[in-house]
Amino acid sequence: MSAEAIGGGHNIPVALGGIIACGAVYAVIGLIVMAVGYKWVEFLMPPIVTGAVVAVVGLNLASSGVGYMTSGRAATDNFGILVGLITALAVAVVAVYAPGMLRRLPILIGGVFGYLLYGLLSNILHFGGPNIDLNSIGNAPLLGWPALTAPQFDTHAITLIVPVAIVLVAENLGHIKAVAAMTGRDLDPYIGRAFLADGVATMVSGSGGGTGVTTYAENIGVMGVTKIYSSLVFVIAAVVAILLGFSPMFGAVVHSIPQAVLGGMAIVLFGLIAVTGARIWVENKVDFTDNKNFITAAVALTLGAGNLVITQGDFSIGGIGTACIGALVIYQILNKFGTGKKAE
Repeated sequence: MSAEAIGGGHNIPVALGGIIACGAVYAVIGLIVMAVGYKWVEFLMPPIVTGAVVAVVGLNLASSGVGYMTSGRAATDNFGILVGLITALAVAVVAVYAPGMLRRLPILIGGVFGYLLYGLLSNILHFGGPNIDLNSIGNAPLLGWPALTAPQFDTHAITLIVPVAIVLVAENLGHIKAVAAMTGRDLDPYIGRAFLADGVATMVSGSGGGTGVTTYAENIGVMGVTKIYSSLVFVIAAVVAILLGFSPMFGAVVHSIPQAVLGGMAIVLFGLIAVTGARIWVENKVDFTDNKNFITAAVALTLGAGNLVITQGDFSIGGIGTACIGALVIYQILNKFGTGKKAE
């Protein structure tokens, strides 16, 4: 839910107040999980639900990756599709065939390859477009202070945004299960800590003018490709990202990356996330001959992949949110009142 939607298109500080309140509720949920345990969360969100949520994240985002390659001027003569698919192929080749440490950097290497390929074909050979805007990079200052915005607290905005915390709980739990499936480790004892960290991070972000913060499926996709799971890497990445936030020139470099190249990397990452959801089902031996599991997964995947968006006034919840809620509600109803009949 965007700040503009909550703030009526102009009152961003009001939206930030709602984001901080949502983060506070999210943090409280984390404290409750840390105090009383996580079994009640697992009861509400068993493997069939968490697997569906993880798969839905990948499937729902898939259209964005494809859209990067097929939108704008780059779509002319399938130029964007060509560069995007070659970029995806480069990522795959590096991940499987590159020697030594290079195999750990398929996204970076594939992305740089796609960037250079796009620049060669567009800027130099004029095969397609639009060209990479190198002037914006040269004109941007090396160092600069980021713009900060103070929040304002409004009851209406708070009541609109706070319920999103429930969706974030379901989504984050799915992410934790995905990482657990990748690493082969039991991460359940850290569920409450993860919720708390997300909530606190959201409050800090909103207090300075940033958006709400949660775990990002894109990073899970990177972990799946690189096979690097060390938490120290993410600490270092966070510090580097904060420092780079003070460089408008670096921001200009990031903005110069062609959408076609981003799309090529995205289809690999989002695809891995979707497959990880299925992996959760396999590793937890989910019984798909049981109708309650079968139907829960079917409905959740359809809502998420179809991107059902529900809007009421200023409030809007997208396909991932509707799929999360749908999976939770349908499973609990079928599990409580269902007959346990097997699918034919």
